[in-house]
Amino acid sequence: MFTYDNENIAWKAIPIAWLVAATAFLAVNWIFNPSYLGISSTFLFPYFASIVLGPDVLIDPSTTTLIIGGVVHYLLALVFTFIIAIVIHRWGFLIGLIGGGLLGLAFYAINFYTMTLFFDWMFAIHNPVLVTSHVVFGAVAGGIYELLDDYDTSIIDGEVNK
Repeated sequence: MFTYDNENIAWKAIPIAWLVAATAFLAVNWIFNPSYLGISSTFLFPYFASIVLGPDVLIDPSTTTLIIGGVVHYLLALVFTFIIAIVIHRWGFLIGLIGGGLLGLAFYAINFYTMTLFFDWMFAIHNPVLVTSHVVFGAVAGGIYELLDDYDTSIIDGEVNK
């Protein structure tokens, strides 16, 4: 039977991994959406905000909509970073990067296909940049978490840090 021991999770690493990964997600979108797709760098924020405010905010987004969209993005990123930390902790930096990237890809698939069931207007944000930004988010979250996770250090030496 699976038993979970949460005392080995580097709780202090999660907020740092979360903020860096969530910002990396936005950076990928800010850089590549205008240059690759020719769309606004902030087009995601109204979509994030529409999860709580409804589809009307997509027509004429206000500053409030953009702020709410940012808050929703960072809250969702916190949940996803926590999940990544739970799954990849104790595996080391390389698995943090690869496993985090794969989890980011899984989050994209889950988000996109689940969101379009409940919020049918979300189909419009499906694009290669969004897929890439999810993979980057996961890899950064997993990598940063594992870099800051001091639990792995003693495993390398042959003993578990308790």
